[in-house]
Amino acid sequence: MIKLIWAMDENWLVGKDNLLPWRIEEDLKYFQKMTRNKTVLMGNETYLSMKGYYKNKKLPFKKIYVANLNQEKYEDAYLVNDVLTFLENFNEELFVIGGPTIYKLSLPYANKLYITYILKSYEGNVYFPKFDLNEFKLINYKTQDKLIFTEYERIK
Repeated sequence: MIKLIWAMDENWLVGKDNLLPWRIEEDLKYFQKMTRNKTVLMGNETYLSMKGYYKNKKLPFKKIYVANLNQEKYEDAYLVNDVLTFLENFNEELFVIGGPTIYKLSLPYANKLYITYILKSYEGNVYFPKFDLNEFKLINYKTQDKLIFTEYERIK
């Protein structure tokens, strides 16, 4: 099962210079709760960004796949050169955690979406790719402060 998880502001903004444009404790806790000890897929830029946040600590995932067209070596992750072939053949639970190119490639394979809507505008330069949310149905949501935590399931 392929699951995508992300937070975005009112304008679909997800990043600023490869960092989060916000620091919202509830959002970070939710992301950690959902992805801790799970298998994840991310792009190289997201991987480098997360390494910056975690500094010398181990990333909190069970298994890490990093999509990169270059033949990069990762001490704590597996290289994925062909994201589409990887997604077509992956049959375990997988959380896709960024960035925009990886999200765009993964959307057609996604069974579930976990979107945190941040009810405020921020400044940045990285946006979630536009897609048709009508292909999914809302199955769960929770509001908290200026956040809406949602769970969508693909309509079969």
